[in-house]
Amino acid sequence: MAGSAEMASLEESFRKFAIYGDTKATGQEMNGKNWAKLCKDCKVIDGKSVTGTDVDIVFSKVKGKTARVINYEEFKKALEELASKRFKDKGKEEAYEAICQLVAGKEPINVGVTKAKNVGAVERLTDTSKYTGSHKERFDETGKGKGKSGRENIVDNSGYVSAYKNAGTYDAKVKK
Repeated sequence: MAGSAEMASLEESFRKFAIYGDTKATGQEMNGKNWAKLCKDCKVIDGKSVTGTDVDIVFSKVKGKTARVINYEEFKKALEELASKRFKDKGKEEAYEAICQLVAGKEPINVGVTKAKNVGAVERLTDTSKYTGSHKERFDETGKGKGKSGRENIVDNSGYVSAYKNAGTYDAKVKK
């Protein structure tokens, strides 16, 4: 059928889609959601000859009766099933190679992922150089937080009034 380099690339695509969105996935088995995403992202679903419903039906057909996932061998069978639907004008092997070329080397696409951006108000509110009062004491000159020492008043248990100039000199005077 297809070349060994293409098959390795196909297996790599299978593994990338199998682990997509699941932190516990090993990449050995793919669930129905990721199978549908693979077909959509790799343009196997064209909306005319192959639809999302067709993809779901093929997934149900190739997986085991009680299973919820497919392995790599079942994945290849599912691609064979879809190949004849997607490429009706080609022979069985030509159609399988064409569908393998669609899938090989592809990765999951992140669509609609939002990124945080700084807006003027956010920058103004997080600029520590403009802080006043007690909040100013929570950060050093570089804007890095001081941690607990910036949040709490550290109690001086020396016995002297705060800001007393001669603190610590009593013992020197008594010994004379």
